[in-house]
Amino acid sequence: MSAAAELAPDLAHALKRLKLRTVREMAPEVLQTAKVQRWSPEELLRTLTQAEVRSRDASNLAGRLRGAAFPVKKSLEEFKVAESAVPQATFEYLASLEWIRAKENLVLVGPAGTGKSHLLVALGHAAVEVGLRVRYFSAIELVETLYRGLADNSVGKILDQLVRADLLICDELGFAPLDLVGGQLFFRVVAAAYERKSLAIASHWPFEDWGRFFPETVTTTSLLDRILHHATVVVTSGESFRMKEARSRAAPRLKAADAVVSAKALKTTRQEARGATQSSGRGS
Repeated sequence: MSAAAELAPDLAHALKRLKLRTVREMAPEVLQTAKVQRWSPEELLRTLTQAEVRSRDASNLAGRLRGAAFPVKKSLEEFKVAESAVPQATFEYLASLEWIRAKENLVLVGPAGTGKSHLLVALGHAAVEVGLRVRYFSAIELVETLYRGLADNSVGKILDQLVRADLLICDELGFAPLDLVGGQLFFRVVAAAYERKSLAIASHWPFEDWGRFFPETVTTTSLLDRILHHATVVVTSGESFRMKEARSRAAPRLKAADAVVSAKALKTTRQEARGATQSSGRGS
């Protein structure tokens, strides 16, 4: 088949103005194929429009992933529900993402290594893949972002940007205590999202200990009131997944090391036995 002819300049210009980049790039080859294979007009149009839709979907997905700012990639398929403290029914409800569409919240509370961050990020990825907008922060990053807004009087603008997301994820809440201003700024985020967007929060601390990192009792009470009003709460427990994985990785190395030590010990024992036999022979 000969090389496809270029599009007429007016067509190329019109497709560029309409921002149909994929159609513009594919059209010469597709038009030639359609002519040779005698496609119907509908088949030609369908091929070009489907290619444009696939391209835009991929571009939009990539943009949502960049905007989400996830620290790592995690999936719900990788989450070990049976080994976690998350009930299967609760996991299935969270994985359905209906709670995000209903503007409900999710709070995960439990010790380190029990799957909180994995589940938050995996749910965020799942939401992005179905077309929802997500933004991930650690609690420290979120408050630092708001503090920068306070410095240049743009806190209101930042809050507006945050609540454009369908799901706002705040991980590691309570890792560091907040000062009075930081607590008030965090409260403004929760208040802005209340019954408008979904929040997903993870913390090591049970709710009765949130006063450890929020300096004002009134702020803490009002904060929890808004977060928990429409929320699924999951208390995680058990041994750290990271510690179990570290042990499983270390076990083969320890076995190999033990085998080397045993081999060396056996070799030493044999050498000592031969030496003792030779000495006995010379003595006789």
